[in-house]
Amino acid sequence: MMTEPDQRPEQTIKSIKAAAALLTGQAHVTPVLTSRTLNRQFGAGIFFKCENFQRIGAFKFRGAFVAASNLSDPDRKRGIVTYSSGNHAQAVALVGRILGIQTVVVMPSNAPTIKRSATASYGARVVEYDPVVSSRDQIARELQSEHGYTLIPPYDHPDVIAGQGTAALELMERIGHVDQLLVPCGGGSLLSGSAIAAKTLDPNCQVIGIEPEIADDATRSFYSGTLHTVHNPPTIADGTRTPSLGNLTFPLVLQHVDAMATVPEKAIVDAVRFFSTG
Repeated sequence: MMTEPDQRPEQTIKSIKAAAALLTGQAHVTPVLTSRTLNRQFGAGIFFKCENFQRIGAFKFRGAFVAASNLSDPDRKRGIVTYSSGNHAQAVALVGRILGIQTVVVMPSNAPTIKRSATASYGARVVEYDPVVSSRDQIARELQSEHGYTLIPPYDHPDVIAGQGTAALELMERIGHVDQLLVPCGGGSLLSGSAIAAKTLDPNCQVIGIEPEIADDATRSFYSGTLHTVHNPPTIADGTRTPSLGNLTFPLVLQHVDAMATVPEKAIVDAVRFFSTG
């Protein structure tokens, strides 16, 4: 049977650099771009780590590839299962195809059609569920128990955290000193991994996690020190609809992140419109 991931709230720059080595030749080293318009508007130099140019169009490929690559041969033969509304689903499916591992993905029935179709096109078996009445975690655990799959969750896994942290590692190595690093937060793997990388390479960098106002579980958790949950928040930022931080990511966020902030839905829409139309 599978071995559960280490549950200690520890992650080092060493593991992130090891993840970067695994990703060499597999993940794209995504570009860092700037906007003169935004620089003038805010009176600052703003850099964007463009993970939309990553494989499957999101940073999730990084963590999925690292986690699957570190599986033993017996675990690979038994296959992997995960749950996701879209980006992690596509990432695990593509990684499964690359590494020749059978993949099963539990996806909500209201997941974006394009992401569900892409996940299936990579060769994964998609198991749909109604998020109003069912728990994706429970469905995935049942499939894991029945078939012996290894579960690669979307954020609460040490290899996933290390893989996501390679995005910030690349940014810091490219730019050098950064006054503030703003990182979107769903389940917290990108935020915690990025914070570890940034704080190790530049201790003076202030790391701030960003959430939608209506999906503010991590912000409330951060400032209260108690884990909060928001179930199925109706935010346009579907990648942040995770109900809460995880057993690993919550303590890492508390330890390495400087602040959390939220943004209204209109601001998210305006930002998408700005980057779509220029």
